[in-house]
Amino acid sequence: MAIELKVPEVGESVTEVFIGSWLKQEGDSVSADEPVVELETDKATMEAPAPVSGKLVKLLKAEGDSATVGEVIAHIEEGAAGAEAPGEGAQAAATPTEGPAPVAAEQQDEPAQEPAAPAPQKDGAGAGRDDLVMPAARRLLEEHGLNAHDVQASGPGGRLLKEDVERHLEEREAADAAAATQAVPTGSPSGAVDEGHRQEETVRMSPLRRTIATRLVGAQQTAALLTTFNEIDMSNVMAMRKEYRDDFEKRYEVRLGFMSFFVKATIDALKQFPEINAEIRENNIVYKNYYDIGVAVSTERGLLVPVIRNAERLSFAEIEGVIADYGRRARDNKLMPDELQGGTFTITNGGVFGSLLSTPIVNPPQSGVLGMHAIQERPVAIDGKVEIRPMMYVALTYDHRTVDGRGAVSFLKRIKDAIEQPARMLLEV
Repeated sequence: MAIELKVPEVGESVTEVFIGSWLKQEGDSVSADEPVVELETDKATMEAPAPVSGKLVKLLKAEGDSATVGEVIAHIEEGAAGAEAPGEGAQAAATPTEGPAPVAAEQQDEPAQEPAAPAPQKDGAGAGRDDLVMPAARRLLEEHGLNAHDVQASGPGGRLLKEDVERHLEEREAADAAAATQAVPTGSPSGAVDEGHRQEETVRMSPLRRTIATRLVGAQQTAALLTTFNEIDMSNVMAMRKEYRDDFEKRYEVRLGFMSFFVKATIDALKQFPEINAEIRENNIVYKNYYDIGVAVSTERGLLVPVIRNAERLSFAEIEGVIADYGRRARDNKLMPDELQGGTFTITNGGVFGSLLSTPIVNPPQSGVLGMHAIQERPVAIDGKVEIRPMMYVALTYDHRTVDGRGAVSFLKRIKDAIEQPARMLLEV
């Protein structure tokens, strides 16, 4: 009995997903709750498991295709035998058995026909057969006018994968470039330009990247954004971190970083200036008495902003623990959609990449975003004397529709005071 594999509910307001990659192919055996496909949304990547144990008999969507929540994307034959192990089909063709495979029967009926998998094809035996060409590979073949017989397959059971076609294209391109280079006369004019290595690559934007682009452009078009700057002497925080780092890690089993200090300082400043923790809804300003702080995390897929819920209730150790967990799961594409929604304020740290200054963009409908930057030793005036101190530039981008310049500058000054005198955060003064 064929069981339908449907796109599951992936989060509030999410109605469309994209097929990221199939973890199983047609003919593969699957176990109940085993991941079958990776689904991409505009917020995160997640895996869809098999509802039953059996064999994956039909893929209805190719990698890169879109699908809606509840749509059928594959069929699973419940309780069916698993797929043949790699090389099993080739052995069956060479060795007679009591129950010959359908392919062997076809070959007996048509002895004059050449076998689909000639012996000279190394590991890619059977690559030219249509049933062994994976959907993503088939699209590439069609786009570039290639024949499956010309491409070396490396997948299980002789399956032709997308990676095989891409490798074939790269090898062909390299061979063409080498031939072009050899064809250039040695006595070419000095002004001639070799354009053999001028290449372009077109890559489809991921759902996440498209969403980032849309939201950032929308923020600049709908909000009145302005950025103000300040600088922070990190000496006291660095000294405190150095003194208690080992004891902190031993007790809480989590690293003591700078982000927890900035989260605490930000919450303190937001309490003093509630308009920066607000949003515009139609003709109203909604002030929020809770503090869900988004912390930007850079991944290979793009910038993700998981949210620390009710951060005002958490200790330094709890904040660091949540940040560490988010960082690990962001890199492994394990964040859930609801963990990326609903923040009231965002903190981003360009300093991890060496940035000294930036103008971060507000994440609508939020009214502000704090930008941290690299710590750099610089000469500063202290009590009439020049001293070398570890300094960090900070930036606050805010929506001028809800936040006045005075409030924005005072907010950033409050964060500066809290970081430079961390005891203030403990005493709440």
